[in-house]
This record gives sequence, C-alpha cells and structure tokens, in this order.
Amino acid sequence: MTRRLLLSYLALALLVLAGLEIPLGYIYARGETSRASQEVERDASMLAEVTEEDIEEGKLDELPDVIGDYAKRTGGHVVVTDKQGIVLADSDPAARTGISLAAQPDIARALTNQPTVTTTTDSAGREVLSATMPGASGTTIRGVLRLTYPLDQVSTRVHRIWGALALAGACVLAAVALAAFTLARWITRPLRTLEAATAQLAEGQLTSPPDATAGPPELRRLATSFTHTATRLQHLLKAQQAFASEASHQLKTPLTGLRLRLENFEPYLDPRAHPSLEEAVGEVERLGRMVQGLLALARLENTATTPEPADLDTIVADRVAMWEPLAAEQYVALDITGPPAGQVWAIPGALEQIIDNLLANALRVSPPSTTITLRRTPGTELHVIDQGPGMNAADRERAFDRFWRSSDSHHDGTGLGLPIVRHLVDASGGTITLHPAPGTGLDARIRLRPATAHPGEVQPRAEDFGSRRPRSRRTQTAGRR
Repeated sequence: MTRRLLLSYLALALLVLAGLEIPLGYIYARGETSRASQEVERDASMLAEVTEEDIEEGKLDELPDVIGDYAKRTGGHVVVTDKQGIVLADSDPAARTGISLAAQPDIARALTNQPTVTTTTDSAGREVLSATMPGASGTTIRGVLRLTYPLDQVSTRVHRIWGALALAGACVLAAVALAAFTLARWITRPLRTLEAATAQLAEGQLTSPPDATAGPPELRRLATSFTHTATRLQHLLKAQQAFASEASHQLKTPLTGLRLRLENFEPYLDPRAHPSLEEAVGEVERLGRMVQGLLALARLENTATTPEPADLDTIVADRVAMWEPLAAEQYVALDITGPPAGQVWAIPGALEQIIDNLLANALRVSPPSTTITLRRTPGTELHVIDQGPGMNAADRERAFDRFWRSSDSHHDGTGLGLPIVRHLVDASGGTITLHPAPGTGLDARIRLRPATAHPGEVQPRAEDFGSRRPRSRRTQTAGRR
C-alpha cells in the first residue's frame, strides 16, 4: 500500500508539473522565435537604409565592409542587390557577385517595395529566419537587402530552457517523493501493525496488538476496535476450548456408567428383553461416539497448524495392514494399486484419520467377497473405491453435512465421519469429492498437493485426531454414507 500511495502522489505531481511546464516551454519557444524574427526584421531594415544611402551616393565599395562587419558580429548572412536584382555585395567571401536574384520570390517582392519576413532553409539545408527589405527613399527603389539568420542559436536557447524546466521538475518530483514516502509510511503504519496482528490472531494468539497511537484518526480507531474485538474473540475461543475439554471428560464418565449399568441389568431381565437391552447399549455407544466426534470437530476448528510433508505411500500401506484383519472377518479384500505418490502436504495425523474413516465407511457397506481398492493416480490423488450399493447424486451432495445419513442407511453411524474427513483434507490444502464407482459402489477421491509445492497458509490442526485403529465390527468407529 505504501508503494501505491507513493505512486499516486508522484503521478498527481507529474500531472501538475506537465500541465504547468509543457505550456510554459511552448510559450517560451514561441517567444524566442518571435523575438529573433523581430530582431532580424529590425536589423534588416537598418542595414537596408544604410546600404540604400551607399548605393545612392555611389559608394558601392563600402558595402562589403558594412555587411561583412555585421555578419561577423551576429553570425547572419547578408546579400545586397541593386534595383534590377543584381548582387552588389555578399557577406560570404566565397559567394559570387554580379549574378541576378530577381527571379527569387522575396527579391521580386522587395523590388516592388514589399518587405518579406519568413522562415526558410538555406543552401546547406539549415532552417533560417529570412528578412528581405527594399532599400528605398519613398517610392524610389535603389536596392534590396536580404538578411538570413540561422535558427541554431534560437534552438539552443529553447533546448536550454527545456532542460532547465526538466531539471526543476525532477527536483520537485524528488521533493514530492520524499514527502509522499514519509506521509505514506505514516498512513500505512497502523495498517502494517494491523496486518501483523491479524496474522497472529489467525494463528490463535494475539501477542502484539496493533498500534493505536499513530496514523490518521480513522485508522487509530480501527486499530482500537480490532484490539477490542480480538481480545473478546480470544476470550470466547478459550472459553469454548475449555468447555470442549471439560465436556469431553464430564460426558465420558456418565455415558460409561450408563452403559455399565445397562449391561448389569442383563442377568436380571427376561430373555425376551435382551434384544432391547442390546439396542439400548448400542445407542449409548453411538451417543458416546457422537459426543467424541462433535468435540473432535470443535477442537479441529479451534486449533491450527501448518501442513508438513508426509509419505502417502507409507501411510496407505500402514493403514491397510491395520485394517486387513477386520476386513478378512467380513470376507472383504483390501488392495493398493497405482504408481507411488511420494510426499504430500498434510497436517500431522490427518492422512491416517482420513484413510481410517473412509475404510470404515467402505467396510460397513461392502458385501462379502468384494474388494476395497485404494488407487493412487498421477497428481497425488488417492481413490478409495468400494463395491457397495453406492450413493445417488443427491446423497453425494449432502454426504459431508453433519449428522446427515442416507435414508436407506441401516448402520449405526453418527453422521460425523465424512465432515471430519473434509475438515482434515481442507486443512491440508486438498479437496475431497464423491463419485460413483464403475459398476457399483462409491469412489471417494482425495486430491492433495505434492510436497514440492508451497505448503500454504496456516490451517486447522488435527493433533486430537490420532490414527484410528480398527475395532470389532460392533464398536467400529462410525462414519456414514
């Protein structure tokens, strides 16, 4: 922002300088040309009077001295002709005399007592001011004088003033740049401290509040409001984290006690009530898993960390090895295919949790004698493909909503498995989508960034989502579809 403010100030100053100096330069250039033209016309008139007297008195031998002295002093070129246009004298020693110039337009006009002042080019191709004056007494023409003056000196003076104007403009721009830089730094200082404070708050802890003592009053008030808001937000986050931690402990104990009490009823109940008791115990277990999932999501959303490189191939092989015994109990095979994926960016513990949830979902819906395939594809994409009943398009759209379960679902899932997976994938800078598998089943596609890419900004962490090990079929952690 400092650079943009500085550039805007300089652009405004440059526009003002251009609006002032360019017209001033043009006015000066026109003035110099007009002044030079007037001087040439005046000198030509004076010389014409002098030479007319010499011609009248027959002192033709004095003409070269008169015009030669003037040409030497001024750098001009003077030619004198008689009343027939025959050259009597030329200030250029190498020029010829006795030739007729009567056919030239300015000489012809002067022979009719009409002076001419114009800009033309000489024999060398230079631009010159030319003044042709008749040497006359009344209506009697005795001769003509042509005075040409090169515009080189005028152009030199014009270029000199343009250079002076450019130098003055550069000095003004330098002064404006210095003042603008100081002002821009003063204006943006609260914004810089506010940016740093925002980054700290995003990481979870505001240690350096923004400076509310410098800068414009509006930014000072903004910094004060931000500090108040950040303090209040930190207080609320700490309170929420404390609640999540305490609720996890407080809810776990009564749920465990309730389950034990229900199981202790079994010897004293009529055998016909045992199915209802088992359903009640199952609901208590599901409630416990739901509470744990909710608290885990709360911890995930309230904490942050930076993604780190992780070996996707090693993690996939490790998780498949852990889940193979349970899959074998259900007569389901696990298969890893595709080329090695290598290192990917993921927050610590996220890949294990993602794969565990997806495998748990796939095992829950996979019929016996089917295969769950973990396929790696180029671009660090992992597919978890089952051969279950699959999902329709509407269900796939809602699959990541909390507590949502398919209407044809017959398992005891909590509806939190896939939301947790999505949070972990998003936190790692990746994406997850659900697609129909070839034939039947579901294809969960996880796209992650290769570890050669930039790890990205600070993301939610998952320390509280440790790698989940498969449990027995009855107590297996629930995702859902």
